Amino acid sequence: MLPLTTALLGDMSRETFLRDYWQKKPLLIRQAIANFQSPLSKEEVAGLAMEKMVESRLVLGTQAQQDWQVQHGPFDEHTFAQLPAKNWTLLVQAVDHYVPEVAALLDAFDFIPRWRLDDIMISYAVQGGSVGPHLDYYDVFLLQAAGSRRWQLGEFCSQTTPILADAPLRILQDFTPVDGQDWVLHPGDLLYLPPALAHYGLALDDECMTWSVGFRAPSAEESLSGWIDYIAPQLSEDLRYTDPDLNLPQHPAQIDDQAITRMRTLLTQALHSDEQTLRTWFGLTMTQTKYADQLIPAETPLTTVDVEAYLQQGGAFILAEGSRLAWVPPTSTTDGQIFVDGHVFAYPRFLQTWIESISRPPVQIENLPIDNSALTAAIALLRDWYNQGSILAADEF
Repeated sequence: MLPLTTALLGDMSRETFLRDYWQKKPLLIRQAIANFQSPLSKEEVAGLAMEKMVESRLVLGTQAQQDWQVQHGPFDEHTFAQLPAKNWTLLVQAVDHYVPEVAALLDAFDFIPRWRLDDIMISYAVQGGSVGPHLDYYDVFLLQAAGSRRWQLGEFCSQTTPILADAPLRILQDFTPVDGQDWVLHPGDLLYLPPALAHYGLALDDECMTWSVGFRAPSAEESLSGWIDYIAPQLSEDLRYTDPDLNLPQHPAQIDDQAITRMRTLLTQALHSDEQTLRTWFGLTMTQTKYADQLIPAETPLTTVDVEAYLQQGGAFILAEGSRLAWVPPTSTTDGQIFVDGHVFAYPRFLQTWIESISRPPVQIENLPIDNSALTAAIALLRDWYNQGSILAADEF
């Protein structure tokens, strides 16, 4: 496990951070994790990039030459042997899915909703390595894990900010550092960047390793597309364009204002839904796995009897690396809903305390409710989560 402190934000309270910095302005925390030592070596990071199931990239080039190149993994030893001595970066995505010691860092960010988390990307670079000045549309915490990296921050950008033409990366055409926001980070230092803030990182030595903890922010386009896909099959065939108030057209080919108004009304009706349907869609969306083939169902499915016996014998379940869990509490008229890796499960009100206890990071399920009704419901949930691959037995059966 990582030597995490309880004060990842230094002397700052979590409430102060959320109020004054989250999605507003950057923050540098020196020695957020004191005496930090990466549990992964640069050779091990390179080894991950050689695996077929791991998403990885190599970025070569410099800002001065504008000679950017991108290669996509998996890589082999020959690729790494042919790399120049300087000016390249290896990016390995979702390392928390494969290395529990890396995933442990996520537990320190429980002051932000867990369903907002994306993954931990690890960047290893030799001297001069960079991905150029750019912006991200998500919040990110940059933990320096080894070596040193210089970060220069610019202004907030938007979709209209000029991007370098014909480059394989979305690199800013013009980048001007802001005075006072030019820092060199050393192991244990943490830099928070809000969305759309221009930034430029440059490795200062051959040991430079940075862990990027990213938080998802679905765009309006993604959200609207996903919402339409979800509700479209539920729409009635009777919901159609109608014009019982049709007047004699001035010209038979003209689309008049009344037609546009009718269509707007139809679309508004179609997109509108009750709160429960919206909650369900949102929960399913925000707990979808990062990769489509990420869930690995259990080779030997468990029964409810298996689950109860395992826990009574002192066993425990843990959340699979990369799995996502969130819940919506019950209302006066509906059951609660717990979302696990893009699947939804209803649970009764009397299970709420147990749901809260097992879903607080780090997720480790060791106990069952005492009440018989709650016990039966809880075992059924654990059985389904295990069988779909979202939770694992801490010890082999």
